Amino acid sequence: MKQKFLFVLTLLVACLAVSISPALADIDDGSKITITSPKDGAMVGDTFELTYELVKGSQAAHGHVYLDGEPQKEFSGTFEGLSKGKHEIKVQAATHDHDHLAASDSISVTVQ
Repeated sequence: MKQKFLFVLTLLVACLAVSISPALADIDDGSKITITSPKDGAMVGDTFELTYELVKGSQAAHGHVYLDGEPQKEFSGTFEGLSKGKHEIKVQAATHDHDHLAASDSISVTVQ
């Protein structure tokens, strides 16, 4: 009896997770983001400028910038004093309320 209860409970949790997951997915509002500089795979100095183009869809307001998975709060457009080695940069479209949208672009750069 206990085994049957655990099976039903596990099945219920799995069904709930599947039904909720689309609600947690980033919304595709038609926005597009393209990192224009530096180019993917570029060798850069420890200080460099990041530029990107955001084509706003129905909900996009701005882009959020991430360096190695960490959000760059109040990003000015210039990375300064990065450590040597490979780094990943990602820009993701966001709404006025800072909710993420599906549009994003990522590059890797190597600091010399």
